[in-house]
Amino acid sequence: MQNSDVFILAIESSCDDTAAAVLHNDNVLSNVVANQLIHAQYGGVVPELASRAHQQNIVPVIDAALRKANITKEQLSAIAFTQGPGLMGSLLVGSSFAKSMALALNIPLISVNHMHAHILAHFIDEEGFDKPNFPFLALTISGGHTQIVQVNDFFDMTIIGETTDDAVGEAFDKSAKILGLPYPGGPLVDKHAQLGNPKAFAFTKPKVPGLNFSFSGLKTAILYFVQKKKLENPDFISENMDDICASIQYTIVEILMDKLKLAVKETGIKQIAIGGGVSANSGIRKAIKDTEQKYGWKTYVPKFEYTTDNAAMIGIVGYQKFLSQQFETAAVVSKARIQF
Repeated sequence: MQNSDVFILAIESSCDDTAAAVLHNDNVLSNVVANQLIHAQYGGVVPELASRAHQQNIVPVIDAALRKANITKEQLSAIAFTQGPGLMGSLLVGSSFAKSMALALNIPLISVNHMHAHILAHFIDEEGFDKPNFPFLALTISGGHTQIVQVNDFFDMTIIGETTDDAVGEAFDKSAKILGLPYPGGPLVDKHAQLGNPKAFAFTKPKVPGLNFSFSGLKTAILYFVQKKKLENPDFISENMDDICASIQYTIVEILMDKLKLAVKETGIKQIAIGGGVSANSGIRKAIKDTEQKYGWKTYVPKFEYTTDNAAMIGIVGYQKFLSQQFETAAVVSKARIQF
């Protein structure tokens, strides 16, 4: 189905960000995100508090998205929402609102896999950003996921490698916690890393067969390293923060790149796209871009605002599903874990 005037309202509520976007075909008219600052004092996302905050935020966020897009709700063609994976309470707020609004407006309802959305965010029409050609490899890296995905088409994707324990985002956040940095610590590790020497301290990379990842051993190694150094010098962290962060980041980036190189070798696919919140990391973005010169890969790094959880990425999947008439009934259920 082709339609030159498809307007999709997209809702994303998988974790602690309440987000809404309006897309006109594959163009983003608005992309509004309400962050929940309350979790910082607990050192991580508290699911019950997250779902309550979504309930408070969802109406004003959707209203802001429609106003910013300068369209009325009556102009909407369909409503897309995150079905999963994510926190169940948070997902239910988004799905319940989407179902109710779609029913009230008598327009189609579209469910979206959050991880598919991180990958397909590359297909948002954005000036200065190329869209990948199929097939390509997607490295999806976030607080909850680390995956290498072979993408053959919009809805033909296969996970060919994933983490066996912690996700890469957890590795960054837990390392930050060990260093006494506040939550969320990943961006702070990146900030300090840009000022430090990546070869100052050596951390052993885990030996995991095939294309799978493991980060729990690295986290433990960092903990023992810091504990040992603090016994020798109580001020070790404060005196070496930049170098420690640079060394941690360097090791994590090396682990990711080693697996990507192996994936390219095994599949023969040299088009690489990254997505997910951790793809905002400067070290990872640079390492990916450097491969174009080193190995002749063609790489795709999304616009910064489409890396972290946002509704525009839900909207682009919603648009593709609208074109192929993949609609849901109100019986569709949210899923904390969802089949890829």
